[in-house]
Amino acid sequence: MKINSYAQRVLDEVKQRYHWESEFIQAVSEVLESITALLDQEHRYEKERILERMLEPERIISFKVPWRDSKGNVQVNRAFRVEYNSALGPYKGGLRFHSSVTLSTLKFLGFEQIFKNSLTGLPMGGGKGGSDFDLKGKTDIDVMNFCQSFMTELWRHIGPDTDVPAGDIGVGVREIGYLFGQYKRIRNAFEGVLTGKGLNWGGSLIRPEATGFGCVYFADEMLKTKGQSLEGKVCLVSGFGNVAWGVVQKVNDLGGKVVTLSGPDGLVHDQDGIKGDKVQYMLEMRASGMDRAEDYAKEFKVPFYAGKRPWGIKCDLAFPSAIQNELNDQDAKELLKNGCQCIAEGANMPVTLPAIKLIQEAKILYSPGKASNAGGVACSGLEMSQNSMRLKWTRQEVDQQLKKIMKNIHDDCVRTAEQYGVPGNYVCGANMAGFKKVAEAMIEQGLIA
Repeated sequence: MKINSYAQRVLDEVKQRYHWESEFIQAVSEVLESITALLDQEHRYEKERILERMLEPERIISFKVPWRDSKGNVQVNRAFRVEYNSALGPYKGGLRFHSSVTLSTLKFLGFEQIFKNSLTGLPMGGGKGGSDFDLKGKTDIDVMNFCQSFMTELWRHIGPDTDVPAGDIGVGVREIGYLFGQYKRIRNAFEGVLTGKGLNWGGSLIRPEATGFGCVYFADEMLKTKGQSLEGKVCLVSGFGNVAWGVVQKVNDLGGKVVTLSGPDGLVHDQDGIKGDKVQYMLEMRASGMDRAEDYAKEFKVPFYAGKRPWGIKCDLAFPSAIQNELNDQDAKELLKNGCQCIAEGANMPVTLPAIKLIQEAKILYSPGKASNAGGVACSGLEMSQNSMRLKWTRQEVDQQLKKIMKNIHDDCVRTAEQYGVPGNYVCGANMAGFKKVAEAMIEQGLIA
């Protein structure tokens, strides 16, 4: 499919203006190339310069985070909050604490978040933030001191009706707790300003598992279009954090079997399946702060392959759930050779553009993260609703709402792809469906949006 001339012109401008921001350019390229059919029909988007307006964040906040570690030494980290688009509601998106965090990373994540949040149908704009703070080797006191310093600056830019951050890589319930405590102390207000909170103080049931649960629900809906289900399917999962943890649980619930986990150190292959106590052990791995998959292999006496990724193992489904660009074109070839029939992104942009091309040419089921990993932010939206109403829903109520949202996202992707002449293309369907809703809101709100 030839890219729309308007989209191509804007993409060329972005590549020239931000040539050093490779992750951001990759995310923009994927979206602009996949909404061609929509732009070919809706010429007013060019007249209103919607692409130019949508590609520039409404606001980027950059700040230093000075803090004192447990040995008494002063440390300084860099931090950002990218408030990308508020056409549909307050900015919403996670905070990432990881050594790899750059402004390019956060811009790509924030840009993706616009469409992901749009697809949920909930009133949320798109944003993202974080810092190059690395939890590896940090004490609990280190983490608390850093989080309190981080929030001492961030608090002035966020609020329940302005910007509602959540967790992401490196930011779990502990970190959200320290951030929320500092916000509450400064503002003297107990507000639903962060999601992913502890269950005893405003958090929602299922939130830690929600991204993984939603990804599996989406994959199950894709399989249904082929008259199949997850029952008896062998699945590959990368990572071992919250997303992978949720995927493993829900695959087990629906009758499938997960046989891999991975980390920066390498690959675990558990042919018996990751179930029972093994699932609980994933939480211990994350809590250790060591970021090692090999610990699982030692604990359960299964093979570990240093420096390897899961994608060379025979499977029915693959759930890349670790980090961006973890599955390249060579990995895609291995998956296709080994019989994989469905790939559902659990992480944000985990599949490279050349790999996506190969997967789509093979005509297997494939969903982009902005659709299949929207369960996390969907559950965050449900947490915001519970906070606003001063209510707490049961686990079953939240899970039912989540499943319904993921089914609606799936059906919206399918319907939109068919409407614009690319049936079965979930990338085009997701991007066009998410884009159209935001674009219409921007036009209706005038040049302020």
